[in-house]
Amino acid sequence: SLIFDIVKGMLYIHHSPLRSHGNLKPSNCLIDSRFMVKLTDFGLISQRETNLVDSLFQRLQQYSYSLEEKVEEKTEQYRAEKEKSDSLLYQMLPKMVAERLKMNFDVRPETYDNVTVYFSDIVGFSDICHRSEPLEVVRMLNELYTMFDQIIDSFDVYKIETIGDAYMVVSGLPERNGENHAREIARMALSLRGSVLNNFVIEHLPNERLKLRIGIHTGPVVAGVVGMKMPRYCLFGDTVNTAARMEQTGK
Repeated sequence: SLIFDIVKGMLYIHHSPLRSHGNLKPSNCLIDSRFMVKLTDFGLISQRETNLVDSLFQRLQQYSYSLEEKVEEKTEQYRAEKEKSDSLLYQMLPKMVAERLKMNFDVRPETYDNVTVYFSDIVGFSDICHRSEPLEVVRMLNELYTMFDQIIDSFDVYKIETIGDAYMVVSGLPERNGENHAREIARMALSLRGSVLNNFVIEHLPNERLKLRIGIHTGPVVAGVVGMKMPRYCLFGDTVNTAARMEQTGK
């Protein structure tokens, strides 16, 4: 009924000597005690001459509206870029560590009494590189580690880094998981090995089957962030060295 009242009022004005309202907006639509809409301020625009101040004021209003729209647009772009940068940062560092760095807090090294560290590399990787073009090696490793990254999401583990054909994962940090770390790493290792043997095919060497050499060890470690421009979350201790040696000497 309110819309109907406005339409009736506009029809009346259009058939009157005023011909048009001239300044219709919500603040000019008033409601009386009977909840009927009354139009006000009609004909004011046509009754006055536009001067320099009015013209300047209108332009300022238009500029203000345009500026607000641009600010909203830039704010939305900023939010989208911030989400992208946060997502990338959380892939490089544990979330709780990244949050402390974003707030300019110190991230002190932390000792973990019991975690399980996993290392793996590709058996005969040097020979495969000799028989492949550099881009083919990059493509193979990208496909392999993309598959690995999807698999480890199903386990309570944290990926530390990849260097060449080496893949390092840990369980039990940055969030402690009691005595479950060894089980999680063992199950993950079997899943990775099975996927490499049964599912992974080298595109440019389809008859070549990859083999993983795996080393696992459980014990204490110290974890901390190293570097400022490209900060890395690193592990230190004999547990890391032992797991790496087990992987290197595995057959």
